[in-house]
Amino acid sequence: MPLATTRRTGLVDQVIEQMRQAISSGEWPVGQRIPAEPELVTALGVGRNTVREAVRALAHAGLLEVRQGDGTFVRATSELSGAVRRLVGDELREVLEVRRTLEVEGARLAALHRTGDQVRELEALLTERNAAAAKQNWEHMIDRDAAFHLAVVQTSHNALLAELYKGLTEVVKASVAATVNTTPSDTSQISHDGLLDAIRDGDPERAAHEAGTFLEELLERYSAERG
Repeated sequence: MPLATTRRTGLVDQVIEQMRQAISSGEWPVGQRIPAEPELVTALGVGRNTVREAVRALAHAGLLEVRQGDGTFVRATSELSGAVRRLVGDELREVLEVRRTLEVEGARLAALHRTGDQVRELEALLTERNAAAAKQNWEHMIDRDAAFHLAVVQTSHNALLAELYKGLTEVVKASVAATVNTTPSDTSQISHDGLLDAIRDGDPERAAHEAGTFLEELLERYSAERG
């Protein structure tokens, strides 16, 4: 391979990594348009072709979405998340089924391995989630709900399970948004208090049951709505 090509490939890889970091850190949030090409050229100190190659690679990996005439938008925070979004699209049933598979085992392991600090983190997240729901601040409620579920799986102390679930971050948030009841007069929001209690009490079977039950309820709601 010619030396010039090697250098160029290395430069593109560096730019890809810088842009990936901006995405994964939240500097460029999901759904937001990234800086225009001239801004990236200036900020990164590279040529237009290098930026274009990096954008093309990240779009192929599912992290970015190029919309002709509108700009380039962040689609996912990781390659795994991008692949999941491509695979399931808007199919909520499949997302809920995968969530059930991972979250039931995550909850069971969380009850076995939770630490005091992790229980306090779960309590804080659930308190914020419930407070946001009471105020009908649905955007914050959805964010805190998704964060609570991720924290439960991370409490399992199974790094692979947690990493797999983290890759579902965007589709989990989308599934929460699609299933949350925003009717002001309706108090039928699904409660996670039982799940937290089971994890706090160190009861793995009850924790798994609680996690499975609310996801089954969401699947039943979805099936009923689809007829």
